[in-house]
Amino acid sequence: MSANPNVTREDRKKRILIVAANPAVSTVTKWPVGFWWAELTHPYWVFSGAGYEVEIRSPNGGALQADSYSDPEDESGYSADDVLSLGFKKSAKHRALIEDTKSLADVDPTAYDAIFVTGGQSPMFTFRGNEALQRLVAAFYEAGKVTALVCHGTCLLLETKLGSGELLVKGKTWTGFANSEERFADSFVGMRIQPFWIEDEARKLEGTNFVVDQAFRAFAVRDGRLVTGQQQFSGAAAAELVVEALGR
Repeated sequence: MSANPNVTREDRKKRILIVAANPAVSTVTKWPVGFWWAELTHPYWVFSGAGYEVEIRSPNGGALQADSYSDPEDESGYSADDVLSLGFKKSAKHRALIEDTKSLADVDPTAYDAIFVTGGQSPMFTFRGNEALQRLVAAFYEAGKVTALVCHGTCLLLETKLGSGELLVKGKTWTGFANSEERFADSFVGMRIQPFWIEDEARKLEGTNFVVDQAFRAFAVRDGRLVTGQQQFSGAAAAELVVEALGR
């Protein structure tokens, strides 16, 4: 119950928990890997514009590190046009949000209206097999909360099970990083990048409908409370579907 009897749940600002991966090292390329800037900043912008409160956390807490190719100032120029991320990065107020994140250890799903799991390369090494994170995502979903995941963050859905023992994605239509995009990425850097491909793994699952659109085009899917985005250009589209589900 609200401390102020005149403020109802409908009156208060909606709260979104954004989850970003902790820094890691790829077992395939041996590169340092982390979260992807646009998958955090673009949804943050959408949610803030909708008047929501946004909290950024990571599984283990601490300072976060972005994948270099997602940095608009990276010498590769791969994300040079991502002015939203550049603005976030240059703002002391916003940069502080990723410099000392809280962990997910004490998260109570009932305190939020939705969870939004970002991607990047780190999730492929730190989210797959992460039972604590799988349980948290399932807890949000079973608490009736909008549950959103984008890009490589969707690898969580390959294993996340509900209390019934069934996969959360059973009977659901969802998306994630496509094989066509993995092939492009491998060709771009001249080597295999990921330990597995989400589309390959998703199509092995029975009773679920994994779909993809054209490579590197904004594409997001909402199936009830589950929202998924295909890749880094789909963060804002997925966030808009969360807003649609929650209302402003």
